[in-house]
Amino acid sequence: MADNSAYLDANRTFWDELVGIHVASTGPDGYDVDALRRGERRLHAIEESELGPVDGLDVLHLQCHFGVDSLILAQRGARVTGLDFSPEAVAAARALATELGLDARFVEGDLYAAPDLIDGRFDLVYVTWGTICWLPDLAGWAKVAAHFLKPGGRFYFCDAHPAARVFDDSTEAAALPAGTLRLHYPYFHRAAPTTNLVTTDYADPSAEIRNQRSYEWEHSVSDIVNAVIGAGLRLDWLHEHEEIAWKLLPVLVPGAHGQYRWPEGFAVTLPLSLSFSARRP
Repeated sequence: MADNSAYLDANRTFWDELVGIHVASTGPDGYDVDALRRGERRLHAIEESELGPVDGLDVLHLQCHFGVDSLILAQRGARVTGLDFSPEAVAAARALATELGLDARFVEGDLYAAPDLIDGRFDLVYVTWGTICWLPDLAGWAKVAAHFLKPGGRFYFCDAHPAARVFDDSTEAAALPAGTLRLHYPYFHRAAPTTNLVTTDYADPSAEIRNQRSYEWEHSVSDIVNAVIGAGLRLDWLHEHEEIAWKLLPVLVPGAHGQYRWPEGFAVTLPLSLSFSARRP
């Protein structure tokens, strides 16, 4: 297996810097921690429609960032464990959990090392939004999720659709004629990651980012499905959606419930996001 440690270290530095920006972010695409404090923060519309009740469940949230969604689930009665590789994110998540008095603990560490860092099994493993693009090995990811599930436990996943990720999302693409899309990223997985230079943040476009270089890996739909099946899980369903939780592409416009969608009458209506539910037999 290729040595990806330098890429992962750079990504950790990148995400460490974003934590402070995200904790303070407000507005339509911000994390709105004050709403979480008031008990009014909700998951994104797709998860709200698919996840179901979590009261009384043991939940593992992988790649939890600074824990907003983890704490929403805890507010709904789940016993939550969150894992993230960013020490800044985990520190912020722990501080919020203590402040809010919620049943949630947070663990710092690499996703692939999770079985050595976390004990126990869970009713639900939860992974959403901006996750697998940061991982070089999808088969290993699915095996980690399967490892933590109780018999009959559920793995819920929601993220950007691989077909939507092939288009140019740069500031240059935003200047193209209205309705224009330009191919830029590979669809199929490659061992070497794609290098990104990020100058603006999705949660706070006005924020200054110093550590701008990050690295992402692409994974096709078949990669995702075969990783889940290969980990011994049974796929209950897979859904494709015409909306997404953030403005993945410059051409997208605001839709219902804080989501983004293709413009009305736009010729291309590829799916923008994908979700599935799988179970451990």
